Amino acid sequence: MQGKGAALMLPVVNTAAMQLHLEEISLAVAPGSHGVVIMDRAGWHETKKLIVPENLAIVLLPARSPELNSAENVWQYLRQNWLSNRVFEDFNAILDAGCDAWNRLIAMPDTIRSIGWRDWALTGR
Repeated sequence: MQGKGAALMLPVVNTAAMQLHLEEISLAVAPGSHGVVIMDRAGWHETKKLIVPENLAIVLLPARSPELNSAENVWQYLRQNWLSNRVFEDFNAILDAGCDAWNRLIAMPDTIRSIGWRDWALTGR
């Protein structure tokens, strides 16, 4: 795991937003490499309308298993360190705070690796 991340701050969560996110993740994958995106079973993750970039594979987690989803731990880390106990003046303040928190995290690849590490993901090694 390289300790990279890719994110977008969007006002909605739906299939179109997920498509944009997959395209953003695809851009972060090193040339000649293949990325794996681990997702829960939200409707916009499972839809056949998504076009998965060729350098990505989707792994869907079992239903109702947030403990397996490292993205849940990323959100927890962001809330604990930069986003909790805050009142935001408006939507732009929310966007600014989210972008600031993400940029702080993305500058810490070792932290990203530690948050995202899953022993079960290494089976077959």
